[in-house]
Amino acid sequence: MPRLIKRSRKKIGLSPGTLVHIGDKKIEEVKMSIMNYDQGQLSEKELTRIEDAFPYKDTPPVTWINVDGLHDVDIIDKIGRNFGIHPLTLEDIVNTGHRPKVEDFDDYDYIVLNMLTYDEDQTHITAEQVSFILGPHYLISFQETEGDVFNFVRERIRKAKGRIRKSGCDYLVYALIDAIVDHYFLVLEKLGEKIELLEEDLLGDTQTENLQSIHHLKREMIFFRKQVWPIREILSTLMKEEGSLIQETTQIFIRDLYDHTIQVMDTIESFRDVLSGLQDLYLSTLSNRMNEVMKVLTIMATIFIPLTFIAGIYGMNFEYMPELKWPWAYPVLWILLIAIFVFMIFWFKRKKWL
Repeated sequence: MPRLIKRSRKKIGLSPGTLVHIGDKKIEEVKMSIMNYDQGQLSEKELTRIEDAFPYKDTPPVTWINVDGLHDVDIIDKIGRNFGIHPLTLEDIVNTGHRPKVEDFDDYDYIVLNMLTYDEDQTHITAEQVSFILGPHYLISFQETEGDVFNFVRERIRKAKGRIRKSGCDYLVYALIDAIVDHYFLVLEKLGEKIELLEEDLLGDTQTENLQSIHHLKREMIFFRKQVWPIREILSTLMKEEGSLIQETTQIFIRDLYDHTIQVMDTIESFRDVLSGLQDLYLSTLSNRMNEVMKVLTIMATIFIPLTFIAGIYGMNFEYMPELKWPWAYPVLWILLIAIFVFMIFWFKRKKWL
């Protein structure tokens, strides 16, 4: 499925709020887990039925429900009915082609963004949509498949490190978004290494593969920027939110995360400028090499022009050419040709054309 734009004919003609999964089925069976904690206790378990999570909706401690797999719309629909989630939000959750955004509802906030990783085998960035439903005492996360960048957050919860066990769901959603943004720096590091290697190759060679690599990396930067740019709007909205879901103490951390996002964007723009410079360098190097070839060919043609002229004169079939009767005509002609050749070489070297 295309990474830049995702469309599905399955949505055509359906009423708004109809749940239709758009995207690839990346996992066979939906996996669900729940973590319920406060400063003094932690409960963690895997779920076989989503109904087992419903009693935690209004539990005062923090409840984190994680769902891996979006293709089973029945599970998404049950979650929406129990937690009072708007049908249009549920529709956005199962549509994996959404632009990152945040929407403020009366009882919850809906946040969607993309978790990015760099695939070394395919040499491109892979994106997985992650959606968050932030409620007063619960946070529900929806992912396309198993495996994420949240293991460090889970370990902090289990070991009660930092302030995460002392804070509410707003700090938990901040920690998860922070883990996603931190992983962007790892992707930037991989892309930076690719650009440095490409720059070294360009200085030594101008193969066509290098130009293809430049275009490939420029496409990756466009895709990367498309995923990161809207996160600034998400964080800016969360910082300015006046409701009770985002506490003022958490907004300070979100402000720091906003600065990290700006840093990611600045690095992406710098990499794009470097790639544009590498493309110009490639084309300039190619042009210079072509000019060198044309220079050599022009010099060779210039040297042989007088030689060809002399040879052409004595190649004409006139009956009366007195030089042809001279006994020393042939060696004199060779001496003349060699002298002209040596003189031309000496003259070109003096002009520093050779």
